[in-house]
Amino acid sequence: MQAIQLFTTKAADRQLSQREAPLNVQMELFFSCMIRKRVLFRFPEGVTTYPISSADDRVDLCFRPVMTKVCTVSEVEDTPDLEDFPIHRAEAFLPRWLRLDYQGNADGWYGEFGWKGGEQGRG
Repeated sequence: MQAIQLFTTKAADRQLSQREAPLNVQMELFFSCMIRKRVLFRFPEGVTTYPISSADDRVDLCFRPVMTKVCTVSEVEDTPDLEDFPIHRAEAFLPRWLRLDYQGNADGWYGEFGWKGGEQGRG
């Protein structure tokens, strides 16, 4: 399992320090007619994910490549049905960095991830 560079803002660091259990963070790479990436703060059950280690034990990380069951996104009113995207060399797709922030609103957590530019947590 590959390690990831984890960047946290001061607000995120404060929130992580107050938690009794690690924060579950899923980095999703969505393949369809387009490619989308997003960070979710939950672990889905019954799907394929790839665990990722970080130097911070307050955060449990995983990566999940997915694709839509149909390519016509305009025909889907809400969220399209997803299925696991089979990849043969998972290490080639795993993100290299993750940046977490806590914004104190209803959703609270915000994250972004990527493959290049890890020194700044952007890219």
